[in-house]
Amino acid sequence: MSAPSVLYDAPGPKAKARNVVYTIIFAVVLLAVLYWIFVQLGAKDQLRPELWTPFFTEGTVWTTFLLPGLLNTLKAAALALLIALPIGALFGILRLSDHVWIRVPAATVVEFFRAIPVLLLMVFANEFYAAFTDVGREERPLFAVVTGLVLYNASVLAEVVRAGILSLPKGQTEASMALGMRKTQTMRMILLPQAVTLMLPAIVSQVAVIVKDTALGGAVLSFSDLMRQFRILPNEYNNNVLQTMIVIALIYIALNSLLSWVALVLEKRMSRRSRPPRGVKADHLEQPTGPDPMAATGMRTGEAGGGVG
Repeated sequence: MSAPSVLYDAPGPKAKARNVVYTIIFAVVLLAVLYWIFVQLGAKDQLRPELWTPFFTEGTVWTTFLLPGLLNTLKAAALALLIALPIGALFGILRLSDHVWIRVPAATVVEFFRAIPVLLLMVFANEFYAAFTDVGREERPLFAVVTGLVLYNASVLAEVVRAGILSLPKGQTEASMALGMRKTQTMRMILLPQAVTLMLPAIVSQVAVIVKDTALGGAVLSFSDLMRQFRILPNEYNNNVLQTMIVIALIYIALNSLLSWVALVLEKRMSRRSRPPRGVKADHLEQPTGPDPMAATGMRTGEAGGGVG
C-alpha cells in the first residue's frame, strides 16, 4: 500500500471513475483540435511535400541554419548561466547579512531587476553598448542578450540561494556558533555545501528558462540564435515559414524536456538521500534534545579545541 498523500485524500472509486471520464473527454477534444489544425493546414496548402522535405533531404538546412543557430543559443545560455550563478549566489548571501547597510541595498538590487522584463533589459543593454562602448555591430546582440539574461536570472538565482540556505535547520547555525565559528565560516563550510544540493533542481530548471529567453534576442535584436532562423531559412526553401517555426519549436521542446528530465532526476536523487535507511524507523532518527555541534560540523569528540588531555 502506498503512503497517503499529505496534500489531498486518496481518491475513492467514484473519483477514480470520474477522473477516467475526464481523461477520455480531454483526449477526444485534443484529437479533434489536432484534426482541425491538420485540415486547416491542408486547406491553406501548407502540407505540400516541398515545404517539409528540405528538413529531411537537405543537409544544408541543418549545417547552415539550424545547428549554428542552436549553437549560438546554447552559447548565450551558457555564458549567462556562468556569469549569473556567482552573482546570484553573492547577492543571495548578502541578503542574509546582519548589517542593514548591506542587506537593504542587496535586496533593492535583486527586487529591481526581478521586476523588469528580460526583453526590456536586453534592449537597454543593446542601446548602452551602442552608445557608450566600442563593441562591434556583429557582437553587440550577443553582448546585449547575455547582459539581459544575467541581470534578470542573477536576481532570480539570488532568491533561490537565499531560500536554499533558509530551508536548512537552524540547529546548523546554532551548532557552529557554539563552536565559536564566525558567520562567514558557517556560511562557507556548513550552510552553502548543504544548500547547493537542495538548490540543484531549481538551478537546472532555471537553465531551461534561460534557454527559452534567448529567443527574445533572436526575435528583436537580430541575434543569430535558433529563433532567428525562421526569418532567414524560408527565403531559401519555398518560403516555408510555418514549417520552419514548427521544426524550431520541436527543437526547443526536445532541449527543454531534456533539461526538465535532468532536474527531475536530481530532485529524486536528493529526496532519496534525505530518506532514512531501510529498516530504520523515523522515530529512531529523532534528536533527543537540542543540536549536536559535533554532528553538525562533522567533527568527532576531541577534534574541537585541540582534543582532550
